[in-house]
Amino acid sequence: MKNSDKNSFLILTVLCVMAVFSSSLHAQELNTEQTNRIKNAKQGGILYLDNFLSSNKFTELNYKKVVLPGPQFIISDDPEYIRVPEAIALREAVQPGAVRLYVYNVNGVKEPNKIARKITAVIKNTGTGIMHLRMLKYASEKPSGNYFQIGKQGLADYFASVPENMTRSVKPGEAIAIDEKLEKNSVNYDELVHGFYEFVIDQPGEISVIQTDPKTPGPLALKRIKTVLPTSHNNAGRGLFGVSNYQVITGGVLDTKNGVTEIIMADGKKDPWVKGVEGGSGDQAELAGNYGVMYHVKMKWKSSDGKGLALVTWNSRSGDSQWCGGMAATMVVSKGKFDQGIIKLPSDQLVTKGAQEAILIQVFPPSADGAEQTIDFTYSPPGASCLPTPLVFIPVDLK
Repeated sequence: MKNSDKNSFLILTVLCVMAVFSSSLHAQELNTEQTNRIKNAKQGGILYLDNFLSSNKFTELNYKKVVLPGPQFIISDDPEYIRVPEAIALREAVQPGAVRLYVYNVNGVKEPNKIARKITAVIKNTGTGIMHLRMLKYASEKPSGNYFQIGKQGLADYFASVPENMTRSVKPGEAIAIDEKLEKNSVNYDELVHGFYEFVIDQPGEISVIQTDPKTPGPLALKRIKTVLPTSHNNAGRGLFGVSNYQVITGGVLDTKNGVTEIIMADGKKDPWVKGVEGGSGDQAELAGNYGVMYHVKMKWKSSDGKGLALVTWNSRSGDSQWCGGMAATMVVSKGKFDQGIIKLPSDQLVTKGAQEAILIQVFPPSADGAEQTIDFTYSPPGASCLPTPLVFIPVDLK
């Protein structure tokens, strides 16, 4: 190839790259119709952004995680489907102090017949003195086959709950049901039992999640059941985990002039799954999904170009499999255009589906003088949904 031909080829290549880069930048800008949809949307509402989210790769916000002091965290989701009529699906020892328990189990009995069961959680006092138990956070949903609704409502109820004044007493060697609602529920085949609790105890104890017949009280079933089911290593996990709360601090100051950015948590890569121990075997456990872990996010932002900032989320995994066709979540977000508080995502229908859909979480107006502001929100990976669920910050002209 002659030098002149080489130069022409290089110039053409550069022009092509610049055109692609320019097109990419242009694609990341909202058009007028999309901007108006955000401006007119209700909080938690579905937005149609015409594949804006799926056709772009946005700059990821860097962040650091600090493990906050928090409760001992137990999750029961392995096996998720309890296939035998009567068994213990989880058994873990806990020490005096705060405990977070997440029950996510399904009546999976279908042989020889599909039968109604009870799935309940009990705690046994393994100490020498009387145990006192007081509930700090409580969310208990009616068993259902609508996993998305249960996961979304369960987080909303957890966030909204307040500490109880009543204290329950447990004698040494005795056991009580942690949640009386679970004791009364009859669970049909393929229905999910979803309980999310935080409580304090002053004696060592042993927590068990049990499947039994609907008429037998959980503490009585505990005395007769000897079988603890093995883990399947196919679900989120089970065990006792040392991380229950993260403080997430983003790097630098987000500026609207720099375009669309996103923060991705609970992806198993940049944000690895937390580790723990499975009580029965003593083996290391992994919580795939970090379900039940609370991410308390604090980030600084400013507007050098006078634009506001819309925070949205979407089902980034919608095309992956039949299990990822819907996404539903709940968050707590600080004040912006809408008041501070708990918001179900979405709030106007059960789930978001395709990649053309976004859910509006909050809109943050710019300060009059362009000064820095702080956004606070609490995120927890939503049960029944495929992860990650990106949180996307879109500059919006609010004028």
